[in-house]
Amino acid sequence: MDILITGSVAYDYLMTFPGHFKEQILPERLESISLSFLVDSMSKQRGGIAPNIAYTMALLGERPRVMATVGEDFEEYRAWLEEKGVDTNLMGVVPGMFTASFFATTDRASAQIATFYPGAMGYGGTQSLKDLKSIPDLVIVSPNAPDAMMKFPAECRELGINYLYDPSQQVLRLEGHELARDMEGAHFLFCNDYEFGLISKKTGWSLDQMLDHVRTLVITRGKDGADLYSGMDAVHIPTVPENEIVDPTGVGDAFRGGFLTGYSRGFDWKLCGEIGSLAAVYCLEQRGPQSHNYTREEFINRFRHHFDDDGKLDALLNGLTTGKSYRSNNERSNS
Repeated sequence: MDILITGSVAYDYLMTFPGHFKEQILPERLESISLSFLVDSMSKQRGGIAPNIAYTMALLGERPRVMATVGEDFEEYRAWLEEKGVDTNLMGVVPGMFTASFFATTDRASAQIATFYPGAMGYGGTQSLKDLKSIPDLVIVSPNAPDAMMKFPAECRELGINYLYDPSQQVLRLEGHELARDMEGAHFLFCNDYEFGLISKKTGWSLDQMLDHVRTLVITRGKDGADLYSGMDAVHIPTVPENEIVDPTGVGDAFRGGFLTGYSRGFDWKLCGEIGSLAAVYCLEQRGPQSHNYTREEFINRFRHHFDDDGKLDALLNGLTTGKSYRSNNERSNS
C-alpha cells in the first residue's frame, strides 16, 4: 500500500525539568503568569510528526513517502531518513528558511510544556496532491501550516483519495466548522482523549455522531491504551508494559506508524492497534521520537510475549502482505 504522510518536519529540542510544573503555578495569578524553568538536560533530536510516523513504518519494513517543506538545514536529516527507508523525494527545501523547531520541557510526572517555530513548514500550502505523479492509497493529514491543513483534505475529497485526519495540536486553533468539514468523509480520525474532548466541544458532536461522519475513529488514552470505533465495531487496545519511561515525545506518532503498518498489510483492527501499542512503548523507552530501534525479529518476539498474532506478523519478515484483508465487514464495504 502506498501511504503518503503530510505534516510537520522539525528539529526537536527536548529538555527535562526535575520538579513538577503544577507546583509552580499559582491559580490566582494565571492572568499574569510568568515562569522560567531551570532544566537539567537538553538534547537535539530529529522530529516532526510526518517523519516520526514514517520512521516507525520504515523500521517495520514499509517505505512511506513524506510530503513536506523543509529548510536549508535539512540535508543531514534527509540522509538519515533515506538510510532508514523513508522516501523523501517530496520534501521540498525552502531557500533561506530553517526547518521548523519544536521546544519541549517535560517534568517528573511527564507533563509537558512546548512551543513550536514553523519556519519552512509555513510554506506547506505551496505543495499540492494534484502535482503527484502517482496517486497514493492513503494520505495522512497531520499538523502542518494552517493553509496546508485545509488544502490537503479538500484535495483528497476532490481526487477521491482516502485520508487519515489527524489534527492533533492544531485542534486548539481550528474552529468547529473547520474540524467538521475535514472530518466529513475521512477514512480515519486519530486523536488523543483530550483532543477528542476538544473536538466534541467545538463541533457539538458526540462519539456516535462523529461516527456518522468518519469511517473509523481511533482515540489514544496514554497509559489506558487506545480505543478504536468503526461502525458498530469497538476494540480496546491495552498498553504494553514498558521497561522504563524515558520520554513521551513522539509516542503517539509511533503508535500511528505501527497501526498504519498493520493497516497496509490488511490486518484486523485489533492487530493493527496492538502493533501500534508496542511501537509506542519502544519510543517511550528512549529519548526523542526517532531514537528507538529494533529488528523486525526483535519486534515480533516482544509482541508475542504480550499478544497473539496467530502467525500473521511473519509477513513483516519478508515484506509480504497477507494477501487478504482481515478487517471488519464495515471497513471493507466502505473502502
